[in-house]
Amino acid sequence: MSGSASLRDRLNVTVRDIPRSGIRDFFDIVSTMKDVISLGIGEPDFDTPWHVRESTVFALERGVTHYTSNLGYIELRRALTKYVRKAFGPDYNPDDEVLITVGVSEALDLALRALINPGDEVLYHEPCYVSYRATILFAHGVPLAIETNSKNGFRLTRAMLESKVTPRTKVLMLNFPNNPTGGIMARQDLEDIAAFVRERDLIVITDEIYGELTYDAPHISIASLPGLRDRTIFLHGFSKAWAMTGFRLGYACGPAELIEAMMKVHQYTMLCASSLSQKAAIEALARPETDIAEMLHEYRRRRNYIAGALADIGLECHRPLGAFYAFPSIASFGLSARDFALKLLHEEKVAVVPGTAFGACGEGFVRCAYATRMENIKEAMVRMARFVKALNS
Repeated sequence: MSGSASLRDRLNVTVRDIPRSGIRDFFDIVSTMKDVISLGIGEPDFDTPWHVRESTVFALERGVTHYTSNLGYIELRRALTKYVRKAFGPDYNPDDEVLITVGVSEALDLALRALINPGDEVLYHEPCYVSYRATILFAHGVPLAIETNSKNGFRLTRAMLESKVTPRTKVLMLNFPNNPTGGIMARQDLEDIAAFVRERDLIVITDEIYGELTYDAPHISIASLPGLRDRTIFLHGFSKAWAMTGFRLGYACGPAELIEAMMKVHQYTMLCASSLSQKAAIEALARPETDIAEMLHEYRRRRNYIAGALADIGLECHRPLGAFYAFPSIASFGLSARDFALKLLHEEKVAVVPGTAFGACGEGFVRCAYATRMENIKEAMVRMARFVKALNS
């Protein structure tokens, strides 16, 4: 484009300056290699339950290939309100307080765009899922990161929030059980945060996609606490607990005014979530306890093994209490998280994610996903032990 601005100069400044996902960028390298054991991508290795897959095929054969309501099938929304009430506590009206979305990622984007005016601040905790900061910026918000740490199990406390909040703060984003740390929140911590939210008149966006996957104590949703249901957007989906990542189906529950605002953005962009995926979700909700229990049992077994193996190797690691990630410290080796991960990949062909993919405070850590077969985890631990021994020699 001689004599005019380059195409790069014509890009939206926010989009231009946001780096690519630290996970996907790293795994572009992994994709060029053979015989790698991946503890990287947070995707269940289980197949979607057979009865859910069969229902999708049946729906396709019956011609369920058309648009749905912008909000999603009412049958699905009714099933979800029953499930959410039983599993998480809050009660929602399926007519106007539930929105079916294309994954939780879209639900998060919709929630922020519906709430944020340019310059509004959003509190969120790091380490966190890679999209949070970017999604806030896309909504023209100001991200305020709160660093959590391994010493207290990567919990978020009221004192941490008090140190960051300002008069321009509008939203608090939560993700527990947490990706990448496996941390969860105790009831007392949540009650303290709930009081802070009420006093500061904040809106909460809570991403509870791993809510079913806890090992030693049941998950508590902040939306279930007194006074929080009507100032919270509850986000969830089917990717993790039902191993339905490719179906790309999530949902948001909240006060009708907030859901209506989110629906407006949704109807002009996505229009509706896949009709086939929605039918699959209806079937998944028909027998959730059985499907989830089988996977949870296996994740617990893997969690117990990898936590013990990392300790035997000499890698200090907070014991994961939820999700399917371990987040061991590698700070003692004098390597950055990225250099450690690259060296492990090239020397032992084990793929982990540098902790910096999840925020600056992830430096000194790597994420190991145990959403893969036990045989792979065992071999990966053998290779990591050999690698650490070489670093120490």
